[in-house]
Amino acid sequence: MSRMRPLDPAFPIDRQIAIDANSVVLVNIFTLDKVDEQTFLDAWQADAAFMKLQPGFISTQLHRALGESPTYLNCAVWESTSDFRAAFTHPEFRAKLSSYPSSAVASPHLFQKVAVPGICVG
Repeated sequence: MSRMRPLDPAFPIDRQIAIDANSVVLVNIFTLDKVDEQTFLDAWQADAAFMKLQPGFISTQLHRALGESPTYLNCAVWESTSDFRAAFTHPEFRAKLSSYPSSAVASPHLFQKVAVPGICVG
């Protein structure tokens, strides 16, 4: 993968994974050139298969933008940041990043559910 562009430049993923928290959701937005879509999908599938075997992994879902935009959104649920950190920094996973097309830019960010009375649970 050629680049990572943080959703929040003041608090990139490397800082987020240092915080111990339970029940986290990775949201990762990918932009790429349309010609690279199949290469991207193949690389993402290999990454997802690796992550699925890691401790603390719960689920993942890839979404594609409507229309002509080759933009993708991945949502992955993890039991904790420590589980995600171990998988994200694993040498085997890091080696897989070179399989992504050079046009791909990833914007990963970790989130936690928020309780809003009468609307949703935390």
